Amino acid sequence: MAIYSVITGTGSYVPPVEMKNEDFLSYEFYNNEGEQIFTPPAEIVGKFKEITTIESRRYAADDQSTSDLAWYASEKAIEAAGIDKEELDYIIVAQNFGETQPGSISIDTLPSLASRLKAKLAIKNPYAVAYDIIFGCPGWVQAVIQADYFIKSGDAKKVLVVGADILSRLSDPHDRDCMIYADGAGAVVMEARESETPVGIMGHITRSDADYADMLFLGGSYKKERAEKKELYLKMHGRKLYQYALENVPAAIKAGLDKVNIPISDVKKVLIHQANGKMDDAILKRLYRLYNIKDVPYEVMPMSISWLGNSSVATVPTLLDLVQRGEMKEHEIKSGDIIILASVGAGMNINSIVYKVP
Repeated sequence: MAIYSVITGTGSYVPPVEMKNEDFLSYEFYNNEGEQIFTPPAEIVGKFKEITTIESRRYAADDQSTSDLAWYASEKAIEAAGIDKEELDYIIVAQNFGETQPGSISIDTLPSLASRLKAKLAIKNPYAVAYDIIFGCPGWVQAVIQADYFIKSGDAKKVLVVGADILSRLSDPHDRDCMIYADGAGAVVMEARESETPVGIMGHITRSDADYADMLFLGGSYKKERAEKKELYLKMHGRKLYQYALENVPAAIKAGLDKVNIPISDVKKVLIHQANGKMDDAILKRLYRLYNIKDVPYEVMPMSISWLGNSSVATVPTLLDLVQRGEMKEHEIKSGDIIILASVGAGMNINSIVYKVP
């Protein structure tokens, strides 16, 4: 009998404020040289949708903080798992900007989001270790990988893994890329399970490429008057990042499958970070090309980006929860299915998990 890590409960929180593409028609956009872009707003927004497939996204309400979003998602995951929260050995929160408040771009990381979350969950057990992980958009997937190590080593039996970010408060309203970013939270409860046959997390792979570390960064506003305030906003080299992902994510996913000797034909679902709809389609196409498969089964890849946007560390766990709860009608995950959980983002980091549904 071996010990495996299985997901016993999922939860997510989709914030209440819907921001549609047409809500950006009144925005004043500038390029990275500080020059105003006079292209008609409708044309800018139309081109944006064509490139990303995003039509709307969700923002946190003014009275919500990042730890609030994490709390709501965690409560759902704990309830779904049917566990006593006092039995948790670890609470790992993947995030990128700590606690956030409306009207401010300040990043508050003391105490950690995990500590704040543990307090909001009212967990009294002092041995439920709470800490954050910052790993760009792949942070939640990496936190699951860490939890897997804790469980398989015998150090933990139950772990809460959460991904929560509020990107809307850190995005530059004068940068067209602000239309990509969204807010949200997703969570899972992972537990140890003894089994004679492999189940749960079968294997995983992670890579970090420092040569591309500057793809995502914090920088000044593109509008000069705002830039003079020395405030730092979320920025990215979009085209270079897109190309980097296409060249490296498919190979990383394949390497993860090869590591556990599972063919792509056995994979029922590919849950990938919701960064850009067309990019994800291209990644899937290139993945199957690596197996010399021309007819790509796009139905294996659930997508939520068109209506939820890119909520960074929250996209993959939110997608998993939506499918598990039957809220994506064309998709389901059944016992025995092999699924992929994968992400790419700041660092540049890429990771992928091969998971067999118990």
